Amino acid sequence: MNNEEKRRLKKQDKFHELTGESIHWAEEHRSTTIAAIVALVVIVGGSVGGYSLYQHRTAQAETAFGAAMQTYQTPLVNASEPTPPGMKTFPDAKTRAAEANKQFTQVADQYGLTKPGKLAEYFAGLTYAEEGQNGPAEDALKKSAGSWDSGVSSLSKMALAQLYQQTGRDAQAIDLYNELAKGTSVTVPPTEAQLQLAELYEGQGKTEEARKIYAVLKDKDKDSKGKPGEAAQIASAKLNPSATAGAGAQ
Repeated sequence: MNNEEKRRLKKQDKFHELTGESIHWAEEHRSTTIAAIVALVVIVGGSVGGYSLYQHRTAQAETAFGAAMQTYQTPLVNASEPTPPGMKTFPDAKTRAAEANKQFTQVADQYGLTKPGKLAEYFAGLTYAEEGQNGPAEDALKKSAGSWDSGVSSLSKMALAQLYQQTGRDAQAIDLYNELAKGTSVTVPPTEAQLQLAELYEGQGKTEEARKIYAVLKDKDKDSKGKPGEAAQIASAKLNPSATAGAGAQ
């Protein structure tokens, strides 16, 4: 496995970790979301059958979303590599993203009021970006960023900020990172947004601004027992890279 492949897999693992958190969040808060939808149905139509209809459509959306995720997680295999008979694969990430995007977009269009539909809109934005279609990616992520579901909204804002950063719109990215850094999202912890903002400043050569953020994280990111959290450890390494290098050499 070459270095490029290792980097791709590492990035993919981080992505799956983040999106996995969002799906877990959706399941954990499922009852609250359904209750809100029930209230809305009662206010708008007073229909006794509304709740059952929502449940039915949510079940359909979950099935369709699951199929799209299965496509998105299909292995990438070079044509020269042997694969088991009947195993579905894709030759590259762009081809896979294009196929998954069709499914995510369909789920979002058909079931946009359901939790899986909101997640599908977010994944549609991600897969558009992987295809290199930045315009549609931005449109989809903006739509999901405005979701009533705060978990999906935060994920979408983070992805949108990264898209802005990649396309040379740092000012817009900074606004979103600052917004997320002040929030209390479960899917995008404030410390993650702060780290992204600090790295952006580093890329701009604004080392002093970056160091201020790292210093705050180093002091404040602690668990319930007072031990440094992951963000604090990263911040410490950024503030004192020689110490990290020395430890690694031992």
